[in-house]
Amino acid sequence: MAEYKAEEFHRLYGIRKPRTCYYRRDFVDYTLMISIVALVAGLCFGFRHGMALVSYALCAFLFGTFIVRHGIEWKVPLILRRPQDVLYLFVYKVLNLKRQWFLAAGLLLLGNVVIAMTPQLPHHTDWMRTAAIWLFYAHFAGITLYRTRILIDHLAKKELVREILMQTPWKRTITGRTNITLEIVHAYATGLLTHIIFLAGWYLVLTHVRYSLLFLPLTFALDFWVEIKWYRVLNRWFYREHWVGHNSELEFLYLHGNHHDAIPSGMIAVSENGFLEGFCRSLIGQPVAYYSPLSVALFLSHTVWYDMLTHQYIPGIFPKLSNAVVKTTQHSTHHFGQLAPYGLGSKSPATRNVSALRARIVPQELVNAIELDEELTGFHWDNPTFRKTLELWERYGKRAPKPVPEVVAEVIVPSTT
Repeated sequence: MAEYKAEEFHRLYGIRKPRTCYYRRDFVDYTLMISIVALVAGLCFGFRHGMALVSYALCAFLFGTFIVRHGIEWKVPLILRRPQDVLYLFVYKVLNLKRQWFLAAGLLLLGNVVIAMTPQLPHHTDWMRTAAIWLFYAHFAGITLYRTRILIDHLAKKELVREILMQTPWKRTITGRTNITLEIVHAYATGLLTHIIFLAGWYLVLTHVRYSLLFLPLTFALDFWVEIKWYRVLNRWFYREHWVGHNSELEFLYLHGNHHDAIPSGMIAVSENGFLEGFCRSLIGQPVAYYSPLSVALFLSHTVWYDMLTHQYIPGIFPKLSNAVVKTTQHSTHHFGQLAPYGLGSKSPATRNVSALRARIVPQELVNAIELDEELTGFHWDNPTFRKTLELWERYGKRAPKPVPEVVAEVIVPSTT
């Protein structure tokens, strides 16, 4: 097992206050956050751009659902009570940058310098800009269609969704202020807005730099090389980001919290991000936005699709996650009430016949990502929440179940929240 130093992953300059959900006292902070989301959409896409207009509508809807689901309490917002935490927020992001981010940004900058110095070469930058925009919208349209397919199945089987969630810690939400239809639509709106704001970072980059058709084969190869390097540090980078997102109250309220405010369905997922969190990470976190447009479209499409697939923690509903995948990841435990695991939380079974190429692409730190949480937080793979998840999957995962008596799951609520 690798050795990890807790002080490197658990450093906090502000007050540590672990959070897993919103409360009515967060109303003013949530209002400010959703206003900033609308502003980011307008500034990045243009205030009259279609993506911005859709964002405004989604912001208005989610503002309304916060009131319905949580209520209103007037309180001086945390961002005014602790404004220094805004500075800390950016400090955390910058200090967590990995060399792969600098490689990707540096290669993009170098490419633009070479394009400027060689105007006589057939770079076809205008054509590449047009192609980049088409790839941007193709990615968004494809993922949105997939997200909508998930929405349709959830609505068609909403009573099954209710029945399953009533046997989990989400029971307190489902039996509270709202009905299951609103919870499903709220999850869809959460994922759609997260996706738009996440893409705003890429849109900002591709509309302000130039790409060369002549250099495309070389840049694609370099992008692939950087991405493979990125996989080697991904779990450590994500653990730190995620830990801060739950233990810095400001980061939870303004960046990560909305990812946990919706039911645990594939509809909510966009590379593990909240609204503004995705925008921040796309520019000062992950290297992918600085790749060539073809690379970005391919890597992002796969990443977002897979994240949606592996966030479907309501069995029997599209997309149907296999039992094998469910048994090898603990992220469902995190969405069912526990703080840990903070990392990717996977533990693949030992396999002898793994090709050398796959071993190079998928490093050991991704294969057994859970060891980072086991060492830093004392996380136990065999825990009551995970056992309950596996029980639900056995009962509902393969076929539509017959009605069963209500079972109340053990609710794991950290004492620090």
